[in-house]
Amino acid sequence: MQLHQTFNKTRLAPTPSGFLHLGNVLSFAITAALAKKTNAKILLRIDDLDRERVESQYVQDIFDTLHYLNIPWDEGPADYAQYEKEYSQLHRMELYRAALQQLKKSEHVFACECSRAQVPDGIYQGTCRNKGLPLDQENVSWRLRTDTAKEISIQTLTGKVKTTLPPSMQDFVVRKKDGFPAYQLTSVIDDHYFGVDLIIRGEDLWPSTIAQNYLSALLPGNTFQYSTSYHHPLLLEAPDKKLSKSAGATSIQFLRKEGRQPADIYTMIAQMLGYEQGVKDLEGITGLVKVPV
Repeated sequence: MQLHQTFNKTRLAPTPSGFLHLGNVLSFAITAALAKKTNAKILLRIDDLDRERVESQYVQDIFDTLHYLNIPWDEGPADYAQYEKEYSQLHRMELYRAALQQLKKSEHVFACECSRAQVPDGIYQGTCRNKGLPLDQENVSWRLRTDTAKEISIQTLTGKVKTTLPPSMQDFVVRKKDGFPAYQLTSVIDDHYFGVDLIIRGEDLWPSTIAQNYLSALLPGNTFQYSTSYHHPLLLEAPDKKLSKSAGATSIQFLRKEGRQPADIYTMIAQMLGYEQGVKDLEGITGLVKVPV
């Protein structure tokens, strides 16, 4: 069934914490395909607030990869210089701080001093929820005080999905111990700020989509909660193991150094998706990917 939907804007939102790999390219290709089918503009939004892991070579790799594989975007930085001068998330820190202060004022956050090692399997046990630690104490994160039973309605390309926060997203972090806003918060603020209404991401980020919809509803005027989401299948390195950013055999940088051409890279993706035929360009790979519009 064709859904004939139209949207204002979607986005490519890579994190420059490693070299882009084949899985990133698949996500970009699906984004480009859906944008074309729904008349949406494409924003390039680089998520760069993980300051310990972000490196300039990884940012440059984003531009190099997009240009090499002829993946388009309509808005955002044209190159590294413009990214650094205008589009880094560092330029939007006041927006993030304002959102954090709003959550503080409405008493939706609490301070937590737990280390990552004290949160086994990434599932927070509520250790600091009722300790009453000062929010301005050093070396504490801010966690959202969540209601595990609250029903969350998420609009997808095929209809509304009603769900609740998964265990991994209960009392999730909105400000890290280093004082920087956390990913869940910056993503919600950025997509509202840029007017994004179509969120395309891997199916592994479904828990984040739920958390971000939950958070958006707590921020007056934020529009993320009204956006539409599509979560695509992942390329797997092995059964149950998704591709990771690295300089290894699936990174675009490595493949280019080996002399691979864009057609070779798109064909590798097609084969990992289970297709035998060769694919020469972006149009070819998007033609193989079945998206519900």
